[in-house]
Amino acid sequence: MDKPILIIGAGQAGMQIADSLRQEGYEGRVLMIGEEAYPPYQRPPLSKDFLAGTVTQEQLLLRAPDVLERKKIELHTHARVVKIDTSAQRVELSDGTQIDYAKLALTTGCRARPLPVAGADLQNVLTLRTLVDTKTLAAALAQAQNIVVIGGGFIGLELAATARGMGKQVTLLEGADRLMARAVSPVISTYFRDYHQAQGVHISLQAQVQEISGEAGKANGVTTRDGHSYPADLVIVGIGIVPNSELAQAIGLECHNGIIVDVYSHTSNRDIVAAGDCTVRKGSAPDQWLRLESVQNAVEQGKSAAASLLGRERPFTAAPWFWSDQYEVKLQMAGLSAGYDHTALRGTIESGSFSVFYFRHGKLLGADSVNQPKEHMATRRMLDKGVSPSPEQVQDLSFNFQTLLK
Repeated sequence: MDKPILIIGAGQAGMQIADSLRQEGYEGRVLMIGEEAYPPYQRPPLSKDFLAGTVTQEQLLLRAPDVLERKKIELHTHARVVKIDTSAQRVELSDGTQIDYAKLALTTGCRARPLPVAGADLQNVLTLRTLVDTKTLAAALAQAQNIVVIGGGFIGLELAATARGMGKQVTLLEGADRLMARAVSPVISTYFRDYHQAQGVHISLQAQVQEISGEAGKANGVTTRDGHSYPADLVIVGIGIVPNSELAQAIGLECHNGIIVDVYSHTSNRDIVAAGDCTVRKGSAPDQWLRLESVQNAVEQGKSAAASLLGRERPFTAAPWFWSDQYEVKLQMAGLSAGYDHTALRGTIESGSFSVFYFRHGKLLGADSVNQPKEHMATRRMLDKGVSPSPEQVQDLSFNFQTLLK
């Protein structure tokens, strides 16, 4: 049997590589190996619609099993690669099975970052990263009333919104002095803090968790270093993710909080590509590393990786974009605002529909849009074309960004 192009990891990036190989005309074997028991599925709905029960498991699937079969994409689920032999071009699975490969792609994803405090291993202290995690969390939420969410980033806020929508009492603890501090400006942080509080979420900032107390193996409260104690019959930890780069490190690939790739998804071994949340690449500023945890990044890197596997060049250079749904509010981010020296507001915060644009030396870096999908799309196009509106044009609601894009 022919040796396959082997994709280790069956998430969004792995699925995109397999799809793109077929779209590029590759007719050889394509084999994905995934640790989970399920075919590739979408992760963003896990903290929102799927957890709330408004999206089914079948609706999560990126490709139905019959589509994979029609495209002749082989899938080994519930299988874990424990060793890669690059000289023999062979991998070994945890059950001892060995698989030879023609070319290799790593899309190993990430895992939830553990909370390093006493009590974090109690039965009802949960994280969310996988479909199994969500099912476990949904069952726990059905029985719980007092929820403590640790972490005020996207995942923590989305989970808080979903739990509050179920009528639960929710306390959110964030160690920084504002919400989503690594991703958005203070204006956006304040808007979402106020919005969550208006929905009945109790938010405590600069709250450093000291321990999770428990009884009979179950958590019953969270204590912070300032002595405050918060009752809880369910604790949800959302403090970030850790890239699964151990296999890459074991075969000598360069890593830096993720597997280092270039714009073509090449690793430091040009015979091996990598894509998705497990990867990191150099930014435009000195000593800047970008690990972009997004669907767009997984998809675009997957396309680049597939091209590279076939000896072609398809660089991923588009401006990054992200989104987060909390209650009825859609936050959409385009570009990377780090290092901005000026902001301009388009619309009014009071209206609940506005955008904050970020500039450095007069050049547009990006924008965060709240319930402004058209402004978000225009920003993405301006960033990709390298054009910048002036702050005055941003603030003038009569100014049409399309005039800059013609």
